[in-house]
Amino acid sequence: MKHLYKQTGLNHLKRREGDADDQIPTHTRTPRTPKTLPRPLNYLLREQRLLFVFVGFLLATTFFLVQPALLRLGPVGPNPLLLLNHNSHNHRHLLPVPAGVRVPPRRVVVTGGAGFVGSHLVDKLLSRGDDVIVIDNFFTGRKENLVHHFGNPRFELIRHDVVEPILLEVDRIYHLACPASPVHYKYNPIKTIKTNVMGTLNMLGLAKRIGARFLLTSTSEVYGDPLEHPQKETYWGNVNPIGVRSCYDEGKRTAETLTMDYHRGADVEVRIARIFNTYGPRMCIDDGRVVSNFVAQAIRKQPLTVYGDGKQTRSFQYVADLVDGLMALMESEHVGPFNLGNPGEFTMLELAEVVKVTIDPSATIEFKENTADDPHMRKPDITKAKELLHWEPKISLREGLPLMVSDFQKRVLEE
Repeated sequence: MKHLYKQTGLNHLKRREGDADDQIPTHTRTPRTPKTLPRPLNYLLREQRLLFVFVGFLLATTFFLVQPALLRLGPVGPNPLLLLNHNSHNHRHLLPVPAGVRVPPRRVVVTGGAGFVGSHLVDKLLSRGDDVIVIDNFFTGRKENLVHHFGNPRFELIRHDVVEPILLEVDRIYHLACPASPVHYKYNPIKTIKTNVMGTLNMLGLAKRIGARFLLTSTSEVYGDPLEHPQKETYWGNVNPIGVRSCYDEGKRTAETLTMDYHRGADVEVRIARIFNTYGPRMCIDDGRVVSNFVAQAIRKQPLTVYGDGKQTRSFQYVADLVDGLMALMESEHVGPFNLGNPGEFTMLELAEVVKVTIDPSATIEFKENTADDPHMRKPDITKAKELLHWEPKISLREGLPLMVSDFQKRVLEE
């Protein structure tokens, strides 16, 4: 009986389980399926879409590789309208630009851009359509030289000393920062040589990091008191390394050394300009340079001060000619150095006579003892600039001097 009871209970339990199974709707029983791929991959793999993506990528790559070569070639050879400016760091500029094609403006930094030459360079760069950043510590520069650009969205002014590093994103670096007149560089000779060495190192380092082209404005002072006349770029100079002018002379020579070492050792694109005596509006009135001295003295009815016997010779170029030369050098494919100056040679007495005729024929001349290490002769040989840069000065001293005189007269009267 006990066995029969257990068997009956077991059958009853099975029937209940069967009844429960029978109560489950058949349509809710879903067979197990393998995991499906993510929807994006599933979409690509259906209907050979992946093959079409690969073919499209291949066609686009081929187009972008072949297009530059096609642009350089016309129907029968090189297309003269689309010659590339072979810049190892920046291939986006076309020279010359075809009509109707807009080239993005260059981003340019000008150190010392509030100074005499720098401010004229800034004017020309902005007029060309470039974006310009000026760096200046205002040791000799003046905000008045740049105030007419303060509302320009393509112009920026940063108060900064190049002896300290700075990080910017630019295409071109014009390195002009350094006091250039004897009065200023003798005032603080240690600061002068630090600007020439540390300032040049910092700007070359910036050029290396961002792949910018770098132009150093050196000076005819690297020739010292020359034993060669006129001076060619191959002349190594005759400089007193321990004289009162050596902070500037040797500082610029070291700056040239650093520039060439970065070019050879770090593949930095560099340009070197050796600037000869330059004059024009915005010169500092009392900077000790001979043209500004004579003009300011004649306007103030003072004797014109001639040092030594007045037979020393200099060559004087107008600032607009120099700016054209600097820009021609920067956009050329030549490293330099290049002499940028006017080969017209004047003695100090001849210059004094030109100033008298221009301003005050009754002005007198006063002779004083000459300064130390003053060069006896200075005249550039600009054959190299003529042949390779197609540059030479166009404005004579007698044409440019009145433009400077009108600026000085206004500023002297404001004093």
